[in-house]
Amino acid sequence: MEYFDYRCRVLYADTDRMGITYYANYFRWFEAARTEYFRALGFPYDACEKKGIYLPVAEAHASYLSPSTYDDDIIVRTSVAEIGNSTLRFEYQVMHAATQKSIATGYTVHVFVHKGMKPCRVPSEIKEILTPRALLKKRCRCRGE
Repeated sequence: MEYFDYRCRVLYADTDRMGITYYANYFRWFEAARTEYFRALGFPYDACEKKGIYLPVAEAHASYLSPSTYDDDIIVRTSVAEIGNSTLRFEYQVMHAATQKSIATGYTVHVFVHKGMKPCRVPSEIKEILTPRALLKKRCRCRGE
């Protein structure tokens, strides 16, 4: 399976009173990984928006397997699991960078829509770059890495 690795560190502000990563921050990391994935493929989100096409989240899910804490070096492995007529489903695996131990898994489903929120087809240029032959393993460092 083709994927994109987004690497970052858990900030103190990402943790809750118990010292573990607050659950909603995983969705922020999913978003960051997905955005950087598109950027690495040469098609940043704003390129879609300039064409009047948007990708709102229609569904999101996360399963928490093991806690992460302040200063953990993590990887959010992102892949496109499904391309529909007007949808994309991304899957995520969050893991400790050093051990590859899974911390969480999840997915998001996005619908391509025009500015008026009417669904539209996945643009052909996006389908092209997301085909298996076009996807290459890529890496990205973030937040001071």
